[in-house]
Amino acid sequence: MGERLSVGALMDRTPYSISEDETLLMAWEVCERSRQCHVPVVRQDGCCAGVLDRAELAVACGDPAVTLSCKRVRDLVHGRRTVTVHAEDSVVRAAAVMTEECLDALPVTDPHGKLVGLVTARDYVAWAAGLHSRAMPVSQGPARATLPGLPPRRSARERGIVVP
Repeated sequence: MGERLSVGALMDRTPYSISEDETLLMAWEVCERSRQCHVPVVRQDGCCAGVLDRAELAVACGDPAVTLSCKRVRDLVHGRRTVTVHAEDSVVRAAAVMTEECLDALPVTDPHGKLVGLVTARDYVAWAAGLHSRAMPVSQGPARATLPGLPPRRSARERGIVVP
C-alpha cells in the first residue's frame, strides 16, 4: 500500500514557514506559537532553502537577545544541501530519502522548487497508526504565511512550566 500512497496524501499542506531574511528570534516565535517541531525556510522567490528544527533553534537562541535580533535565519541554513521530494513521489521513496539523509522532516516542493508542504516522521507514525486523514487535496498555493494567523503564544502553564 505504501508504494502507491503519494507524499501529497501524507504531508502537511500548510506548514508555517519563515523567510530566510527573518531573525532567529522570529524563527523561534514561529516555532513556539505554531507548535511545529520543524519550520521550512523559504527564499524570496518562494523556493525552499531548508528546514530548521526546534532543537537547532533552541541552541542558536542561547545567545543574548540583542545578538539574536541581528542574526538571520539564512545564517543557519546557508551552505546546507537541501533535500526535497515532490508531492507525487511515493511515501516509500520519501521514507528512504529521510532514512539515508538522517532527516526527521522533508520539504515537499513543486517542480520549480517552491514549497508546497512538509512531511515528517510524525506524519508516518500517524499514518501507520491509522490517525492520518488523506481527504484533503494537495494545495496549489504557497505554504502558510509566516505571521498572519499564528495562534497566540502558549502560556507558561501550557508549556509545562510551573509558575508559583
